Amino acid sequence: MKSRPASRRKIRAAELIAPSHLGLIPDGNRRWSKANSFSFASGYRNGIKKFISFSLWAKGFGIKTISVWALSTENIKMRSGAETRALYFLFSRAAKDKKLIDLLIKNNARLRVIGDLSLIPSNVRKAIHALEAKTVECRDFTINLLIGYGGREDILYALRGAQKGGSKIDEEEFQNRIMSASLPDLDLIIRTSGEHRLSGFLPWQASYSEIYFAKKYWPDFEKKDLKRAIEAFSQRDRRFGK
Repeated sequence: MKSRPASRRKIRAAELIAPSHLGLIPDGNRRWSKANSFSFASGYRNGIKKFISFSLWAKGFGIKTISVWALSTENIKMRSGAETRALYFLFSRAAKDKKLIDLLIKNNARLRVIGDLSLIPSNVRKAIHALEAKTVECRDFTINLLIGYGGREDILYALRGAQKGGSKIDEEEFQNRIMSASLPDLDLIIRTSGEHRLSGFLPWQASYSEIYFAKKYWPDFEKKDLKRAIEAFSQRDRRFGK
């Protein structure tokens, strides 16, 4: 008879190792809407609310930086006009929400945007930049929103910049030229909805990150699910290619 594999032991709270930089791919908003007979706008609205809660949970667990894929270049190019308009409306409304702004400042949380914002409407771009400016002095926690971002586009952005500047392309030069150059390496990436792929999420920073795939759709993700991901991360043996 084959022996059953030993299960991972349950670790105590004191043994949790919080990732310094956590990446998030909050997938499944549309499928959650369909499963619950809601409009896709409801799915995105609930997804934004969940992200606000998620950010507070992450900070409470001792995480210093989170980077979330809010809107990819593929989303912008391939999704319907009605869907992207709904997203832009929700982004703009959230960026102007006084309660959200006060919450960020109260938690000393800085919000930054990474990506090609020329791809989104100017009124949404201005609202997001205004929110960035309001939190620029916050230092305890950083939230990076990837909007108009794609991994392949990030690579091409660096290559075009190096070519235009006539620079020799080595590892350091490339790293300095990607649009996500300000982001540190990722320790852990969480993707929800049961999909097992990264889809070009921060390819440079993800080289040695640990990956955790959660089955739940993003709006159903809970604090206990984040804790499970951190517990799994705490038990990984990170070798960084050694």
